[in-house]
Amino acid sequence: MEPSPERPYGLKYSLTLLDSAKRRLVGFDNAHPATTRSVERRASPLDHRHRLGAVKPYRYRDAIQLLDDFWEMVDQVLKERGAKP
Repeated sequence: MEPSPERPYGLKYSLTLLDSAKRRLVGFDNAHPATTRSVERRASPLDHRHRLGAVKPYRYRDAIQLLDDFWEMVDQVLKERGAKP
């Protein structure tokens, strides 16, 4: 993929943890803007994260940091839900 203002590093990604009912518990992606206002959407990077229904912007640095951040949040959520000691 060619770099663009929304994806300056030229990469599309989506990492997701779902529960047994297929609800997203954790997600990191750049498939859509983190905001809902159309003016902000056009000017904003698409990188964001999902955590138990909340969506917040994410500052993408590189693929290794993305994977580290994803697995760290997965561990946190699984511990909170009692699925991991």
